[in-house]
Amino acid sequence: MRVLMRLCAIVVINASLVFGASYPPIKGRALALTSHALADKVGQKILDEGGNAIDAAVAIGYALAVVHPSSGNLGGGGFAVIHLANGENVTLDFREKAPLKATKNMYLDKKGNVVPNLSTDGYLAAGVPGTVAGLEALRKKYGSRKLATLIQPAIDLAQNGFRLTQRQGQTMLDNKPRFAKYASSRKYFLKKGMVAYQEGDLFVQKDLAKTLMLIRDKGADAFYKGKIADLIVDDMRKNGGIISKKDLATYNVVWRKPVVGSYRGYKIISMGPPSSGGAHVIEILNTMENANLHKLGFGSSQTIHIMAEAMRQAYADRSVYMGDPDFIAIPLEKLTSKEYAKEIYAHIQPDKATPSSQINPGLGQLHEGKNTTHYSVADKWGNAVSITYTINNYYGSAAAVNGAGFLLNDEMDDFSIKPGTPNLYGLVGGEANAIEPNKRPLSSMSPTIVLKNNKVFMVVGSPGGARIITTVLQVISNVIDHKMDISQAVSAPRFHMQWLPDEIRTEPFGMVKDVQENLEKMGYHIVVKPVMGDVNAIVINSKSHMMYGAHDPRKEF
Repeated sequence: MRVLMRLCAIVVINASLVFGASYPPIKGRALALTSHALADKVGQKILDEGGNAIDAAVAIGYALAVVHPSSGNLGGGGFAVIHLANGENVTLDFREKAPLKATKNMYLDKKGNVVPNLSTDGYLAAGVPGTVAGLEALRKKYGSRKLATLIQPAIDLAQNGFRLTQRQGQTMLDNKPRFAKYASSRKYFLKKGMVAYQEGDLFVQKDLAKTLMLIRDKGADAFYKGKIADLIVDDMRKNGGIISKKDLATYNVVWRKPVVGSYRGYKIISMGPPSSGGAHVIEILNTMENANLHKLGFGSSQTIHIMAEAMRQAYADRSVYMGDPDFIAIPLEKLTSKEYAKEIYAHIQPDKATPSSQINPGLGQLHEGKNTTHYSVADKWGNAVSITYTINNYYGSAAAVNGAGFLLNDEMDDFSIKPGTPNLYGLVGGEANAIEPNKRPLSSMSPTIVLKNNKVFMVVGSPGGARIITTVLQVISNVIDHKMDISQAVSAPRFHMQWLPDEIRTEPFGMVKDVQENLEKMGYHIVVKPVMGDVNAIVINSKSHMMYGAHDPRKEF
């Protein structure tokens, strides 16, 4: 890359001006950070009572299914990245799978056009859920506590109820028309007279409590082979869904190797396919590593330019190369190599944006859900867990399982329902991510653990659909490149570029005027949209071993 133009003004925006008061990091010798205070308490109590990070992660997973119904789930799936105190790094794929009766064109009309809302609303939109199987696999392999102990807090919260937050009341009101379509959802998520729940209402979920009790007493088999499975299949038959008893009984999780990279001396451990997140976090960081971003400064036009061009190429690559590794070959080594990143960097012009129409997947032709939630856990022994799980859209498909009390995902929309056509989040996919029975849809979820000298340094992740990848890598860069503490790193303004549409998305007040003007002179189209992400992150001081955690002040979800 040629010598950069003069540096633009380096401006760090006070996040409190945008998102409210800035809070100091949370401190402790073991930490559990989630998107809901009640789930935080559940996880922290497990840690304080001697449970390990995996125990806390399992308990949190069930608790969020109760207190965070827009994203937390029994009816969805996700990914876990685990670092063990013995130095081992592993990942668990409990992503949803396409039902056996799924077909490539199931969401198209006779003319080959996408039928609006068919892949996002209702029972046909659901993939086979993986969360319960995933949490049990984690507990059985690495946990130290019985399931009954870990799931009981969630049962109590469902049975006794909890008070809804302002944000929950608002999202329930926003989704009232979707709930109203389905009898079971009306019963569980609307009050009598079709009235939406509001902030401060006591939200009691008796049927969900019964479902959790069945899982407590009979394990994952209750969900996949027992009474809960019967309830799911019965609702499918009545409402045009296609998940069968065989789909549920044969669902499996997969232990996979993590994708591993490095950034300025730190080791990046993240989730591999069918998540595209880890590979593209590493690809973008590799490209950024060729520039001195600390010298260029946080929020400068040149820093944003380099990052945006790296993001642009990564999302172009995502559109062609990524899918379920059990179905296609994926060039992971090349995508995450330093050599490929140098090629990308060499093509970045110092004073000019490259139109997305001129960017193609960089290796040539070879043969995620917005409403997601992330939590980070680290214990005093050196174990850490980074989990992102999802039901995709707000409240998933909006269709609840009658008698079981939980919502089904609409994860089938994460497939390329028509290759070349953008999904719910504007992401374009190809044949590699086309619908096939038993296949797992591509995801952007990026649960990540950063190591320093093979010890846990950071645990990080976020929801946000297409913006998960860019959110996670910006928090990492803020800490490593710009020397921010974790609270500052999480609160700092964000931007996003995903190849198509050809634009830089920024948050309200997220970019100062002269920086925006310089970027526009380079050829960028800048659009201001709502805030991005809901990061929960932990950083560990290697000398004092003290942990510092931060919740995202945005609370987008």
